Amino acid sequence: MHRIVSTHSLSKRYGNVYAVNEVNLTVYEGDVYGFLGPNGAGKSTTLKMLLGLVQPTGGKAIILGKEFYKNRRVILGQTGALIESPSYYGHLTGIENMRVMQRLRNVADKNIGEALKIVRLEDQKDKKVAQYSLGMKQRLGIAMALLAFPKLLILDEPTNGLDPSGIGEIRELIKALPHKYGITVLLSSHLLSEIEQIATSVGIINDGKLLFQGSMEQLQSKSQPHIFIKTQDNKVAERLLIGRGFSPVINGKYLTFQGLQDVEVAQTNRMLVNAGIDVIRLEKRKKNLESIFLELTGRERSLS
Repeated sequence: MHRIVSTHSLSKRYGNVYAVNEVNLTVYEGDVYGFLGPNGAGKSTTLKMLLGLVQPTGGKAIILGKEFYKNRRVILGQTGALIESPSYYGHLTGIENMRVMQRLRNVADKNIGEALKIVRLEDQKDKKVAQYSLGMKQRLGIAMALLAFPKLLILDEPTNGLDPSGIGEIRELIKALPHKYGITVLLSSHLLSEIEQIATSVGIINDGKLLFQGSMEQLQSKSQPHIFIKTQDNKVAERLLIGRGFSPVINGKYLTFQGLQDVEVAQTNRMLVNAGIDVIRLEKRKKNLESIFLELTGRERSLS
């Protein structure tokens, strides 16, 4: 697969503190790459370095096959971005804001209509942006980033502050960009549920260090499902099953097992019932993305 973004030991230090510490990021063509981490983890700083808004302390970035700081103008001409929040003139209409960006990007008139159509603002283009909802302003910001129909679109927290309806709109928009328009997307977020629903690949960063990078399937595979069994007497059940070659662990009110196949689950249940131990509940649980994140970081902290 063709690499759109590739960083090599990319770092940013402020004084003696590393905001980004030797990050090796790889984004492939056609990806929706979810860059995930808590606030202050280094996401925005990394994205800003990829756009030349922050000067790296060390390392380099290869974007669209070229080293960024040697080919900055060419790369930025093929890159769209929305960092932190959209910039717009509230007293101008949506289409007037787009025309301002059109002059800066030097693109054809038809691009304006196409970009507004993608974000579904074509019917609101003559309305002043000050009267737009937060979700509409965010979509306008994405339309401006799409105006030159870039090969790479970089979005920093694109759903931040939106209501569930607005989040859904932005999610569906982003998911459509690679296969409909050939645009690779790199977006940051601290919203676990959004990354799960939108991303094809994911990178997890914390304290400036990249802790995981790979497909969503690879991330989910890091969590093997566990079987939870609640019985009338877990201690007796534990002794019985250990004697039969199983390795249960008492976890609160449950016996937990890792890596049991379906036939072994049925066998375990049958052993307990035949021994006169009532099985009250039997569940299969798989850790969600947040649990995996906590395992990777070794910290009991929420991403949000």
